[in-house]
This record gives sequence, structure tokens and C-alpha cells, in this order.
Amino acid sequence: MLDSSEKNTVKRDWSAYYQAVAGRPPRDTLLKTLDRFDLEASPKSPRFAVDIGCGDGRDTVELLRRGWQVLAIDGNDEAIAKLCDREDIDSTLLETQVMRFESVSLPSSVDLINSSFALPFCHPDDFPNLWDKIIASLRIGGRFCGQLFGDRDTWATAYPNMNHYPKEKVEELLQSFKVEYFEEEEHYGETAIGEQKYWHIFHIVASKN
Repeated sequence: MLDSSEKNTVKRDWSAYYQAVAGRPPRDTLLKTLDRFDLEASPKSPRFAVDIGCGDGRDTVELLRRGWQVLAIDGNDEAIAKLCDREDIDSTLLETQVMRFESVSLPSSVDLINSSFALPFCHPDDFPNLWDKIIASLRIGGRFCGQLFGDRDTWATAYPNMNHYPKEKVEELLQSFKVEYFEEEEHYGETAIGEQKYWHIFHIVASKN
């Protein structure tokens, strides 16, 4: 996952997280998005995706497998090292950056920005600027897919330096998009490393207008 700024006091054991999720399939929101791209005419050159908060490559690997060119960004150098060490990727299609949320610089005319369970770890002071960068980076018809966390999530009070939003605010954030898939999920459960919590998640696939 992508670390936030020095202001962010959220402390996660990312090494344990990477170990816990090793070998898991790509996120469903990414697969839904790629299925939509597959219905469109094939481009002459590889489509271009940015994976923000790529971790050790759970989604990046699937993009590369399908022939996408990918810029994978994470604030944790261990995550990027794990991704680059993988033997099941075409490294000629991959560029990586170790970069925190508030410092991210995104290219223009991107086909897809994917961010699976990463954006909520951006400090709330930095998130509006990051979201504006995501919108500006996408070409018209380009897609965003990923998750935002709701205001009833356990971490909304436990970690005030994460960002959490009520449904109406999430809908406001998506005004520049045609929403193609939107699911609000709430339930008690646990994290990948076994922490008990209440989840409040918005799963999103959206095309830029």
C-alpha cells in the first residue's frame, strides 16, 4: 500500500500484510474494469494503466499479463522490490516508482487508474489534491477503479489521519465520471492479518466523462 505523508500516524505491518495476501487473485473491481475494456476496440499500442498503492503487485501482475503498460506506484520500497523480483511479469511493460501520496505526479491521457484498498490511507488533507490529479490524468473515457472507505468503518475513528467519506460525498467525488459499477459493503470481519474490524467500503468502477 502507498504510505501517506509524515503527518500520517497510521502504522501498519506491511511486511505481514504482503505475506498474508501473497498469491491472492487480482481485485474484483479490476477484473470488472478489464472486462469492459475488452469489449472495446483494441488499440494499436498497449493500453496504459497506473496502479496507485500497488503493493507487491496483486493487480499489476494481471494488467501486465493482459499486455498493458503499467506504472506501478507505492510508498513502500519493500513492496516495489517484491514486485520487481517477480518472475511472472513482463518487465519491459513495467515502470515503478516509490512515491508517497502527496508527492505523486501522474502522466496524462491514462487509460486506467487502479487503486485497490489504497486511497483511504492518504491523509485527508492531501486526498482532495490527489483525487484532482487522478481525474486530470485520465483521458476522456478512461476509467478509475478501486475502493474508498465509508464513514462507518472502524478505522474512521481509530485512524483520523486516514480519509473516510459518507456515501453522498463519494457520489460527489464521482461527478466527473459515468459510474459503471458501485457497491456499498458493510459487515463485521477481519483484515488480511487477522485484525477484527467493521468494514464500510465503496467498490467503484467509473469512466471519465
